[in-house]
Amino acid sequence: MLYTVTFNPSLDYIVGVENFRLGRTNRTAEELILPGGKGINVSIVLKNLGFETTALGFTAGFVGEEIKRRVEELGIISHFIDVEEGVSRINVKLKSIEGTEINGMGPKISEEKVEQLMQQLETLTSEDCLFLSGSIPPSMPDDMYSRIMKRFQDKGCRIVVDAAKDLLLNVLAYHPFLIKPNNHELEEIFGVELNTRESVIEYGRKLQQMGAVNVLISMAGDGAVLIAEDGEVYSSPAPEGTVVNAVGAGDSMAAGFMAGFLSSGEYKKAFYMGIACGSASAFSDYLATEEEVLEVLQSLQY
Repeated sequence: MLYTVTFNPSLDYIVGVENFRLGRTNRTAEELILPGGKGINVSIVLKNLGFETTALGFTAGFVGEEIKRRVEELGIISHFIDVEEGVSRINVKLKSIEGTEINGMGPKISEEKVEQLMQQLETLTSEDCLFLSGSIPPSMPDDMYSRIMKRFQDKGCRIVVDAAKDLLLNVLAYHPFLIKPNNHELEEIFGVELNTRESVIEYGRKLQQMGAVNVLISMAGDGAVLIAEDGEVYSSPAPEGTVVNAVGAGDSMAAGFMAGFLSSGEYKKAFYMGIACGSASAFSDYLATEEEVLEVLQSLQY
């Protein structure tokens, strides 16, 4: 089974407003409501590719109920833990002003609820794969990822970590199967400026030397690089296409990589499936469908 954890899921309210004006009443020209959060994005893409997933995490209040309803409507198994204090996030994303959004806080998650999640994860086996994605809510321990990996390191399951800086660095000692930083996050981790593909590979290898099994580095319009467990390095430019919505593209890449690896057992095929999924989502209004992924995959030369 494939499991995703979204500690602070949301309803994303995506709106388009023509001629947006500050200090005035503005009306939407288009709007869309979607379940959000990096783990949920991974679950959706995996489901689109034919893989069954279980979505874990925390939800609260009427927003939390709607998140669960929408996730289940997409055919994803939902085992979110209900939290009493607070309400799940509503994130407002304004399409007409690129990069402008207002994200909610989310509920307060107690240590008791954290332990409840840990009990859910006790069932993990070597046949399972767990995705840990995104930031940690302020109410939770900031070492949450490393606590999970330390506690379940003997389970033998493959763990994918998509997180920034310290969250990522703190799990390397527990040998995550896959990490997926982007080139800017790599620069931030090591305090360097990476202007060439060779330098990205060099610092990706450092993360592998620190404990990661596979390092997949996304480079936006410059494509991606994989430093694989077997020592091979795979590199590809970005597929040609028009970027419509980059939200969820990184999550899609991680999902695609694991879908490709689980289907073939080959890192090369996993790498190109990851690129195809990430790009297909970037070229779409929402997360990529299988048809869109296969169309991009056929365009890649490998």
